Amino acid sequence: MYIVINGKEIASLIRKEIADEVDRIKKEGKKIPHLAAILVGNDPSSHTYVANKVKDCEEVGFRSTLITYDASTAENILLEKVAELNSDDDIDGFIVQIPLPDQISENKIIESINPLKDVDGFHPVNIGKMVTGLPGYLPATPYGIVELIKRYKIETSGKSCVVIGRSNIVGRPVSILLSQKGMDATVTVVHSRTRNISDILKEADIIIAALGSPSFVKAEMVKEGAVVIDVGTTRIEAPGTRSGWRLAGDVDFVNVAPKCSFITPVPGGVGPMTRVSLLRNTLVAAKRKQETTG
Repeated sequence: MYIVINGKEIASLIRKEIADEVDRIKKEGKKIPHLAAILVGNDPSSHTYVANKVKDCEEVGFRSTLITYDASTAENILLEKVAELNSDDDIDGFIVQIPLPDQISENKIIESINPLKDVDGFHPVNIGKMVTGLPGYLPATPYGIVELIKRYKIETSGKSCVVIGRSNIVGRPVSILLSQKGMDATVTVVHSRTRNISDILKEADIIIAALGSPSFVKAEMVKEGAVVIDVGTTRIEAPGTRSGWRLAGDVDFVNVAPKCSFITPVPGGVGPMTRVSLLRNTLVAAKRKQETTG
């Protein structure tokens, strides 16, 4: 019988841990962590995601600031706001929600963020620190995936792990984290140009699906007893529902789950862990600043 990995439950436990830490900070008379978010445009998923982040901040006792711009905003306006937040001592960490409108270079915006405030963990400095095993901010989704694996005591040492997808946000960083000392998995990354993906997946002890293609991973691609982590969150039409849509993962859950030892659902698996990882990074940012400034 397979075990459904409950990311919602684990994220709730971690938020409680963070809230307890914030209570201690308050009692010591220290500065409360402050997270800011910049949201550009009208992407529905981004709006929902950022709104949930604001709620998360309220729950753990953080201060939060939401800055919104319309989809026609020029790149230089956003760069000016990033520079302002970089120099604002009251802001411990901030994010610029991705995706951005076409007229704005995501790379240019990410590189303009002060690495010490880059709690999304996307800046090249933080990516470099992750690769070399130095302290920094880990990208939120890979951080959340690794934490789920640890909290469920899933063995990774010497295991064959296949990551589907090579994005800089999930695929590449999670492949690095799982291969590092302490996790010790043997990691293969497959992507749109990989031949015989199905054959490679059949040999995997752990599958991380992060390609954004609903139900891509079928039962015949998964071996008995595999661990499957589904990162996909694609909105698909769902007539009869109040919203008219539902979230679909990259894994055909109904048919794949019976073959697994552990599997994440969509929603309720990786998503909540992404948000709570952002809170953890912000707490670390606030504590580091406190240690530096006294």
